[in-house]
Amino acid sequence: MSAMKTNAGNFFEDFSVGQVIEHATPRTVTDGDRALYGAIYPTRFAVPSSAEFAASVGLTAHPVEELIGFHVAFGKTVPDVSINAVANLGYAECRFHVPVVPGDTLRTRSEVIGLKQNSNGRTGVVWVRSTATNQRGEVAIDWARWVMVHKRSADSPAPGTVVPSLADVVAPEDLVVPAGLDFSSYDVVAAGEPHRLGDYEMGERIDHVDGVTLTDAEHMMATRLWQNTAKVHFNTDARPDGRRLVYGGHVISLARALSFNGLANAQLVAAINAGAHVAPAFAGDTVHAWSEVLDTAILDAPGVGALRLRLVATRGRDESMTLRSDDGTYADGVLLDLDYWALVPR
Repeated sequence: MSAMKTNAGNFFEDFSVGQVIEHATPRTVTDGDRALYGAIYPTRFAVPSSAEFAASVGLTAHPVEELIGFHVAFGKTVPDVSINAVANLGYAECRFHVPVVPGDTLRTRSEVIGLKQNSNGRTGVVWVRSTATNQRGEVAIDWARWVMVHKRSADSPAPGTVVPSLADVVAPEDLVVPAGLDFSSYDVVAAGEPHRLGDYEMGERIDHVDGVTLTDAEHMMATRLWQNTAKVHFNTDARPDGRRLVYGGHVISLARALSFNGLANAQLVAAINAGAHVAPAFAGDTVHAWSEVLDTAILDAPGVGALRLRLVATRGRDESMTLRSDDGTYADGVLLDLDYWALVPR
């Protein structure tokens, strides 16, 4: 018999704190990614939609949606970090450093920064910090995430517990504004809404009104586009209920696209402070979204400000925009709770 050439992926006991993983398959982003992203998600933000608009605000190279870069970079990590995951639990300290444009090639590396075995002895939580660089060696995106992973054997000894300290929010002064960005002559007509930084108030909630019904074909196409190989998204044998689990990033992109109605001028995602996939989503669910304004900031770039936003995706429309029940747990129907910074005109 020949030696085993296939790879079942890493289980919890295969990780060690300080371990660095260079992920395979660098991926070149093309205008095809932009077109497919627009076919899958109802995005209408002017900067990634219009090269002319992007140039008018100082971005002569026309960037794609930030989440295209994030999904591509994230997808690289799946075969090594989360192929044997139970669930992706959260994100922190995600910053978008350099806009991704067609022709850029992204590659990703991850460092294990924390481990904690669960009390059941069958799973554990792995924390990693991942960095995506382009073909020039520039950091395009970096982020931390934590994921619950199956153990290969419940009898394997537990590693020492290390829980990393992660910031609750990326400070405004640490946000990276793309070189040349200038919103001082911002065209609100082309963008679709007149609302600027000063038109939003902390605590304000915005119902984005529209909804999109998930289909197996679309979420599987999207997940393959990002080369995300997690079994639960494709293989009905991977879950006891025989259902394909929708990739959490698919819900993020749907909710971000739906937020255009009320936040059309939140043009660029600068950072993701925190994120939780609160409940699983499946084909047939109809995703709606609402946002809450958490903070505002004036940045050191002409006409540029930042909105810190909570983006909430729900199964079905929740006109009351309720995040949590009286007992402090997430309200029924909440799928996603995402805290992020977006660059807006002021």
